[in-house]
Amino acid sequence: MYNDGNLIYIFTMLECTEKCWVYSAGFDNPNDFVWADSQIHLNAVISMFIAIGEESKKIDQVLKDALVSKLDWSDVAGIRDKISHDYRGTDAEILWAVLPKLKQALLEMIELIDPSIELLNEFLDSPYYQHLQYLRK
Repeated sequence: MYNDGNLIYIFTMLECTEKCWVYSAGFDNPNDFVWADSQIHLNAVISMFIAIGEESKKIDQVLKDALVSKLDWSDVAGIRDKISHDYRGTDAEILWAVLPKLKQALLEMIELIDPSIELLNEFLDSPYYQHLQYLRK
């Protein structure tokens, strides 16, 4: 069994991925997204990717290594570092390419940990994880 202490990081990352979709809804292409409303949408998504990268560094390596769907976790953490050090070099298309793979990996991690319904609901009862209600059993 994998350490359920990882769930806080996984749930935070998963919530961030969902918020990225919310913040970018309604845009037809990356260029419109990047330049809309004085870049407020881009900045919101960048903030989420910084959190994702930071949280990814805290997940036990043994859990990362156990995934069926392979994700290069150094790339996930690297996106955070690139954004933090080269804001102008942020490529929205790369960010969106990562989101579906990341979400799948995080969902697989939750399955591997197999938290109790009580623990799962404890997380999902928090307003912080409002976009993860699809995880309720």
